[in-house]
Amino acid sequence: MAPSLLKTLLVAVACASTASAQIDVDLTSSTSVKNAMATIAHNLLSYYKGNLSGMTPGILPGPPPNGDYYWWEGGAMWGTMVDYWLYTGDTSYNPTAEYAMVYQAGPPANSYEPANWTASLGNDDQGFWGMTAMLAAESNFQNPPEKDPQWLALAQAVFNTQAARWDTQYCNGGLRWQIPLSNNGYDYKNSIANGIFFNLGARLARYTGNDSYAHWAETAYNWTADVGYIDSSFNIYDGAHVEHNCTDINKAQFSYTAAAFIQGAGFMYNYTNGSALWGQRLTSLTNRTLDVFFPNGIAVELACELPTSIQCTPDMLSYKCYLHRWLAQVTQMAPFLAPTILPVLKTSTQAAMKNCNPDGTCGFRWTTGSYDGLTGAGQEMNALGALMSVMITLEPVKAALTNLTGGTSVGNAAAGVGSTVSATTYGPITAGDRAGASILTILIISGIVSMLVWMSTGEGEGFRLGLFGKGKGML
Repeated sequence: MAPSLLKTLLVAVACASTASAQIDVDLTSSTSVKNAMATIAHNLLSYYKGNLSGMTPGILPGPPPNGDYYWWEGGAMWGTMVDYWLYTGDTSYNPTAEYAMVYQAGPPANSYEPANWTASLGNDDQGFWGMTAMLAAESNFQNPPEKDPQWLALAQAVFNTQAARWDTQYCNGGLRWQIPLSNNGYDYKNSIANGIFFNLGARLARYTGNDSYAHWAETAYNWTADVGYIDSSFNIYDGAHVEHNCTDINKAQFSYTAAAFIQGAGFMYNYTNGSALWGQRLTSLTNRTLDVFFPNGIAVELACELPTSIQCTPDMLSYKCYLHRWLAQVTQMAPFLAPTILPVLKTSTQAAMKNCNPDGTCGFRWTTGSYDGLTGAGQEMNALGALMSVMITLEPVKAALTNLTGGTSVGNAAAGVGSTVSATTYGPITAGDRAGASILTILIISGIVSMLVWMSTGEGEGFRLGLFGKGKGML
């Protein structure tokens, strides 16, 4: 054989070997899984520029056209990193995560409504940061200095401001998707905003022991079902418009919405000491979600991950992360579901790892059996979340704490509404609290309405999949 031909063949073989190589991980070894998680976490944080001079702490590059990512996904990433610490014990990124989460809290109310984002803020955006703060409280993530807002109080502030927005004038209840009335999506009530509110209520009830939160969680769940967003088969649909009394339901389904409801239902099941009602709801939601989003046992984002094309926004490219993480945590709140959930998550994780290169660069479509080249922060979060869902089977992982089982985060039941009460008092959320938040909202809206006219003409809140650019609510 001619030397030149031999060289050509050797290069071709080497290239083929590189193309088919995948991250080295043994899903039966906690050490191996942790090593893979460390590699992928490092890759994920390479997308974060908020610790560089002149950049904004806490957020991923964006929003478009300045970068791919909207404000909410920064909160989602830090939640993933809190879980990374919880599952691995690696504290390397904790100072960065703590600083980012506090920086974006948005003084003076510290309710994750920072001034830079109020003109484009959705209830779901705010809620994602609230869930990250709640996770930090539940896991005893390192507490901020006393002068800064604390994790539990941050979660309570988000919840209280959203409770004040509960709108019974249209559709007999529910949260709107967008908060500023000038935004596209203000006339839309969607399942993810209400699912996150339900989720926070359930978790705050369990953490604090305050039934007021549980009543709100029950109200939010019942409304979502009564309006038809959760159907009799436990499919969860995207949302509908207030001008149609929420009857024009968009039947798109997204995995993170289902996961938010399942996690919330798991906490309600645990909080109610295994009530039959919440057990039935949780089981039905779980079974339907596994059927819809795990065809052949592998996670697929069906609304945008089509057989012949990927039509997902950057937002949607991260949803598998929350699907895996939150389903895994449900097995701690409701252990009877572990035999149903965990084998599916392991099969899905095996497929996910085939889409990750040895350096931790991960793709999106897990059904291909190899790296697909579609990379980004969301894809790294997906792979990291998948590994977490396996890690929970390999080593004991601390279940969510409460203030009676070792949780140390300081709360404030009136957070977000301008009141100050004892940090150890968890009184009911009163009508006065809601009225105070409403007055504050009116003042804020009055003060920035001129800015909203030119800032909120649909950019960043527009239609998903070419209609709405923000990508977390479909009209």
